Amino acid sequence: MSSLLENRSPALISLIGLGVFYLLAILTKWAITARQQRAFAAKNGCKSTPWYPHKDPILGIDLFLKNLKLSQEGGFLEGVSARYDLISRRAGKPVYTFKQLLLGEPVILTCEPENVKAVLATKFKDFDLPPRRKTALGPIFGHGIFTTDGGEWEASRALLRPNFTRSQVGDIDIFEAHISKLIERIPKDGKTVDLQPLFFLLTLDSATEFLFGQSTDTLSEKEDDMSSPGVRFSDAFNYVTFKGGLEARVGKLAVLMPDKKYKEDVKFVHEYVGGYVDRALDLHKESLKHENIEEGAADKYIFLEELAKTGYPAKKIQDELLNILLAGRDTTASLLGFVFYYLARRPDVVEKLRAEVLQLGSGQPSFEDLKGMKYLQGCLNEGEPACPVTLLIQNTDCLALRLWPIVPANGRIAVRDTFLPLGGGADGKSPVFVKKGQSVLYQPYVMQRRKDLYGADANEFRPERWETLRPSWQYLPFNGGPRICIGQQFALIEASYAVVRILQTFKAIEKRDNSVLTEYLTLTACPRSGVKVGMTPA
Repeated sequence: MSSLLENRSPALISLIGLGVFYLLAILTKWAITARQQRAFAAKNGCKSTPWYPHKDPILGIDLFLKNLKLSQEGGFLEGVSARYDLISRRAGKPVYTFKQLLLGEPVILTCEPENVKAVLATKFKDFDLPPRRKTALGPIFGHGIFTTDGGEWEASRALLRPNFTRSQVGDIDIFEAHISKLIERIPKDGKTVDLQPLFFLLTLDSATEFLFGQSTDTLSEKEDDMSSPGVRFSDAFNYVTFKGGLEARVGKLAVLMPDKKYKEDVKFVHEYVGGYVDRALDLHKESLKHENIEEGAADKYIFLEELAKTGYPAKKIQDELLNILLAGRDTTASLLGFVFYYLARRPDVVEKLRAEVLQLGSGQPSFEDLKGMKYLQGCLNEGEPACPVTLLIQNTDCLALRLWPIVPANGRIAVRDTFLPLGGGADGKSPVFVKKGQSVLYQPYVMQRRKDLYGADANEFRPERWETLRPSWQYLPFNGGPRICIGQQFALIEASYAVVRILQTFKAIEKRDNSVLTEYLTLTACPRSGVKVGMTPA
């Protein structure tokens, strides 16, 4: 050994010495961290939790390939649910928290309400958004309320929250013109129509009018007319959110291939929204020079014009608009899709719901009308004698939100060593250690179908269960904790208004599709096969 060293230059020997020292330092740091983590876990009574039985126990490529296939073909959510069932059968008891590999990264999956509560609320400061989500969505949505943490997120929320006050979201006039155009596009002769794409056009048109002061007006255009900027924007937004959602769920490896359409669509989305932002900022600057220049119609609230007054740069305003547009368009359209999917299969529900709706007459309902509507006997009752129809969808056994939550899976990453309250040990009642940098993925889709929480018929649509049910953290239609959706009232009002207006116009909904209901996943979930129905005019 000494002879070998004698034949080497001093520089090489120094380099080898530095390498050995660096390796020893890494190993020492790892050993100290591991000891600290073991001490932390022991102090808090943490115990081990089951592992998914991977065929590839090193990287988990088996699960990656399965997730990729199901994300593209449908059935991803049932695939996740099946993993819980498999591990429960192997354990001989219900398992609601387990570990799996995500491209070599050990992650924790849970559908335990107390664990979800810890991640989103009681241990909120222990968790941030996963880097994978930020990497996937950053090129589309920039630095906005759905892609940031800490002080930057707090600033975004403070900036946006005042724009969702009762006086703003309660202005339902904004919905009327757009829902009227949707109703015009529904055949009155009973011919089959797919409502799902119409709902996405509806919510895009109304959301852009609320946000930009000018609607994309896609419901007035042909669906495939790419010469229309609004239709082109809708198509581009659909594609980029699909690709972003795929990467966020499955990993970067799923989108490694060059994608010219993705790049072009991201560019178009930014240019389209950026044009509105630039005009609003220019108008605001002019209004400061000439106080008599109006920035918009005096009686019309415009989200973008309010943001233009804040002094934030154009890029920040654009990012926030895209974040809110995602929430305002995709969630409501998906919700309406699932609602009408169920209504087409439950004529008894339609009949009872129309009886309630027709008490308003045939005219345009006001916000107060909607707020004053009561539950339908045995169908819409959640245990209170009355309920605003702004919560109509939510309380009709969610007509969608319980069985098909709009954001069916989500996750966070630990920013410090912490623990989940349940899931460890032989009985699953002990805490589970979560080390710094480890991801925790939670699935409302699985949690909201648990039979121990919702009864033996948890997978069935039964509104009557809400007569006695008082859900808390086992029901997350709009997330929870400090990051609970600030636009939930806007979404529920728009969805409720659409339901009322459609049922004022049509008395029966007939299903025209017998396919098995599976999800189409972008950043939200909607019926993969669409909502193909025949409508009977009133």
